[in-house]
Amino acid sequence: MTNPKITTAAVTLLLASATLVPVAYTADEEAVRSSGGISYVSGGVGTASTDRLSALAKDFNLKLVFALKSGDYVSGVDVTIADAAGKTLLKAKSEGPWFLTRLPAGNFKIAATLDGKTETRTVAVGAEKLRTVDFRWAGE
Repeated sequence: MTNPKITTAAVTLLLASATLVPVAYTADEEAVRSSGGISYVSGGVGTASTDRLSALAKDFNLKLVFALKSGDYVSGVDVTIADAAGKTLLKAKSEGPWFLTRLPAGNFKIAATLDGKTETRTVAVGAEKLRTVDFRWAGE
């Protein structure tokens, strides 16, 4: 014989804890990563991915967008971010045309390499507001 109070409490606890568990993502969905204390996420292939990254954007202060000059988006871009003194803070590969990161306020040199062709930008990033920087390469 089970105790109805214990059963009710157990069900309530189970339901409450289920709301605290993050939604499981499939292997192809974006995951926020961290390297050297710098958080980043990339993706943007397909509507579900762009919707998810748009929802995450509030947690980041720099958005990089990668495309060909024709306007076609690209992925597989090698990203290197260095501080004003030239110290590399982050090296990563973009899994889609959007790359979001959270940096401390300051000036940074960003190098984005696609098929051996590197584009660089020097950008000032604030503590809160999302800054968007485009990188475009000539098509094939």
